Order: sequence, then C-alpha cells, then structure tokens
Amino acid sequence: MERTALTHAMARVPGPVTVVTTVDGTGKRWGFTANSFISVSLDPPLVLVCLNKTASTHEAFTSADRFLVNVLAHGQDVVARRFARSGVDRFAAGDMASCELGLPGSHGACARVACAMHSIVDAGDHSILVGRVVDTYAVDRTPLVYYNRAFAHPAAATEVRAEEPVKILHLADW
Repeated sequence: MERTALTHAMARVPGPVTVVTTVDGTGKRWGFTANSFISVSLDPPLVLVCLNKTASTHEAFTSADRFLVNVLAHGQDVVARRFARSGVDRFAAGDMASCELGLPGSHGACARVACAMHSIVDAGDHSILVGRVVDTYAVDRTPLVYYNRAFAHPAAATEVRAEEPVKILHLADW
C-alpha cells in the first residue's frame, strides 16, 4: 500500500478535532491535537485516542495515569492549531483551565471526556491510548471537524437534502 494513497483516502473520512491533555508528576501540563478519537466500549466505558510515537508529548502521555479529551467546538480551530505545533507553549494563551480530574480543559469545548489510563496499545508508528471514562461534560455546541485536510463543521439536519432514501445494508444483505 502506497502511503500517499492511504493518506488521500483517509482525508475523506471526517473526524472530531480534540485536544488531549494531562499533567505529569512534576505538575507540568502536556497536550496535543488529535482527530483519531472514538468510543470503544460502554461496559466498561472505554475510549481511544492515537498519538504519534515521535510526538514530543508521547512519553508524558504513555507514562500518565489519566488524560482529558477536549472535543473542540466550531470556531476553536486556533486552539487545535496551537496544540498541533511543536516548540511553543501550548498553554500560554490561558484558554485551558482546571477541569475534570484537575486536568487542563477548554470551557469552550462541546464535550470533555476524563479518563484513567486503561491500556496502551502499540500500533505501528502510533500508540493507542485506551482510557476508562470516569467523568464527562457536554454542552450543545457544534463540533469542529477535520475533513479533507481542513477544519469544517457538520451540516445541520436542515442543510442535508437526500435525493432518494438511503438503504441501510446489513451484513446479511452482502
């Protein structure tokens, strides 16, 4: 599989834009931007987020006992870009405050998911951080979405026009 072909195909898959934060044993705050965040299980409540092994935050997160996923709202692209950059103080803007589990969180986020580290899975050039959800926060804001290498927001139900009914295929139909 050619790497650019996979990158091109995956750019067509919309994903949530999140900023994941933690605090290390010395009290230093760490954070990174990710769009690979999903629910894994309801019983037990588990979510996952992926982190590149070459990221400056990798060691801090793989040794952390907890982390907070901030699902950014439409209009928070400045926050997403800042937490995606290396070599800057990602917390200097002052828009992250102590939230669930005492971790840095965005009060402008549409949702926050606080996790205890459940496991870390080796996945090629990334580590999958699996978190056991211990607390959540959600408000009615439009989420920021990453699609085709750009920030976007999902269409409202009134913006979507189906020209013909969609047939749901089940595995038995294949």
